[in-house]
Amino acid sequence: MSASEIDRSERLHGLDALRGGALLLGVVLHGAMSFFPTQIWIVADDQRSVWASGLFFVIHLFRMATFFLIAGLFAHMMLQRRGVGGFVINRLIRIAGPLVVFWPLAMAGIIAVVIWIGVRMNLTAADAPPPPAFTVATVPLTHLWFLWVLLIFYAGLLVLRLPFAALDRSGGWGRAVDRVTAGLIGPWGPLVLGAPLALALWLHPNWIAFFGVPTPDAGLIPNTPALVGFGVAFGFGVLLDRRRDLLERIRGWTPAYLGLAVGAGAVAMMTAGGPTPQLTPLTDPQTKALAAAAFGLGVYASVFAAVGLALTFFSGHSPIRRYVADASYWIYIVHLPLVMAAQVWVQHLAWPWPVKLALVVGGVLAVAFASYELLIRHSFMGRWLNGRRVPWRRAPASALSPAE
Repeated sequence: MSASEIDRSERLHGLDALRGGALLLGVVLHGAMSFFPTQIWIVADDQRSVWASGLFFVIHLFRMATFFLIAGLFAHMMLQRRGVGGFVINRLIRIAGPLVVFWPLAMAGIIAVVIWIGVRMNLTAADAPPPPAFTVATVPLTHLWFLWVLLIFYAGLLVLRLPFAALDRSGGWGRAVDRVTAGLIGPWGPLVLGAPLALALWLHPNWIAFFGVPTPDAGLIPNTPALVGFGVAFGFGVLLDRRRDLLERIRGWTPAYLGLAVGAGAVAMMTAGGPTPQLTPLTDPQTKALAAAAFGLGVYASVFAAVGLALTFFSGHSPIRRYVADASYWIYIVHLPLVMAAQVWVQHLAWPWPVKLALVVGGVLAVAFASYELLIRHSFMGRWLNGRRVPWRRAPASALSPAE
């Protein structure tokens, strides 16, 4: 193996760690929502703070776009290695399958927590709102919406691949695309990539700026800003896999990306009303335009910054990071009902909100990691969700060092 090949492999360790981290941050993000100064979540804690909503804002700015960029890179890599047939089978098993199986279970868990809240508040069936209408436009995808959107992007990748392959028999188009991709690596890249998202946000009716890209968690047709913002990230990830040598250039620009992310993120938060969530749409055209531009730049600058930081600090192989990355998919699937239950449990404790948030996050992760180890990793479920089943092994006593 050449030095460049080793370097390419090492970079993928960093991206795998970032993918796992982006999924695990969902526990923190959803855990913080009950502590917002303005109630936006079904569980409203007795302790509130603008710092909780600020934490949410920072995570939400970059988290999902980062994941979609990495998902695009790994999707192209898998497509190249397995071909169209192998790619389709793998994605149906590991993405569509969990969506179909776990969506009703997640809904049942969420409904159970809602009923628990009603019992604690001494509500009766007459106080309950009418059940939602399950239509194409309103079906609640819950937090599993990203699996549905991923399937849409996978389909788009396969559809666009056919005419491109037919037109690029000589390789000229591919080389031109690769040059364009290379030209986007630099501080100007987030400006260019963020422009379509900024336009989509500005045109989106009733846009609540604090939440950035509107989460497409209801309905089978995602909203336009989500399709544009996450789709551009996914597509750029596909292009990056064609030029994985550019990852080193991204790493070198990390300080510039961080500066842009902090500056644009600060402007985005201020135009959205500050750390206290404003749950009304922006009505002033100039303020909305500034907020949309700041979010477009901030999202992609923070994505590039996250990638650069991961390549800088997590590129080496680590068994612990690999374990967390493997477990993160399962934790993502099961975490939301657990988070809601933990929020209800600590809701009326007279403790500081950071302590309660730590209890929520720590408790959910403890349960999720334990269930992953006992039920998923070493069973057929591990092969289903992670592509491999790790057999139970007992290391010989003589092979263990005192440190282990």
